Amino acid sequence: MSNLKGVGVALVTPFNEDLSVDFDSLKKLVDYNIENGTDYLVVLGTTAEAATLSTEEKEQVIAHIIKYNNKRVPLVLGIGGNNTMEVKKQIETTDLSDFEAVLSVSPYYNRPNQEGLYQHYKVLAETGKKIIIYNVPSRTGQNIEAATTLRLAKEFPNLIMIKEAAPNILQYFDILRQKPENFNLVSGDDEYTLPVTLAGGNGVISVIGQAYPKDFSTMVQLAFEGKVKEAYEIHNKLVEITRLIFAEGNPAGIKTVLAQKGIVKNYLRLPLVVASDGLQQKIKSEMANI
Repeated sequence: MSNLKGVGVALVTPFNEDLSVDFDSLKKLVDYNIENGTDYLVVLGTTAEAATLSTEEKEQVIAHIIKYNNKRVPLVLGIGGNNTMEVKKQIETTDLSDFEAVLSVSPYYNRPNQEGLYQHYKVLAETGKKIIIYNVPSRTGQNIEAATTLRLAKEFPNLIMIKEAAPNILQYFDILRQKPENFNLVSGDDEYTLPVTLAGGNGVISVIGQAYPKDFSTMVQLAFEGKVKEAYEIHNKLVEITRLIFAEGNPAGIKTVLAQKGIVKNYLRLPLVVASDGLQQKIKSEMANI
């Protein structure tokens, strides 16, 4: 069984003005999250702009986060792609001794059918490593249907969890209702965190959570305890900021919030650009409301 319960956050990669990796801010971000109740950290996910980091930079980011974390909370490492054999090789050749599991996004761009998705994760499961399936149709162009997830969950015990980010919340409920006991589901959509946790989910891998770790982890804890009214008070307080940070794509919004809080500087690497002035103003005024 996995230790990954509660709030995991998909860490951003902070950059300096010259777009080099800003390791001082990364340390600040890691400490801020652990000290404020985040349960585990996700390294090199989509939010980390991992697609724009060189192999050397990825290795440096991993090494620095392991050092900064100093075994305080579990770590998850993002390793995904649309070349199945290459992803398998990466999982096999990466030192995962400091990581609880690998988060692996479903193949994007080449859009396999359900059988192709099943075969992809079957090959990854053969590595024997603990793997979290990541379904995010808005980025991959293809949905992993509940039936495919359940088939994988029942056949491969080391596929321990799904980070589900389908736009249809009924899909989450179908998985939660029918999944084997040793398989978990976490919300991959910040706004669905509370209803999904109340329905039996294991919490969330969050973007907004890294800016409001205390609020978000309190909300999820209240959900685990069945304190619905108190949990929804926090949910309602954070709904607007959660919507705003995704208005122009991720991580432009969350970097605006973190920069406003003085944790990171507001720089992104192309093809992503910083949030528009208009959106930054909306984010700042909503932060003042919170």
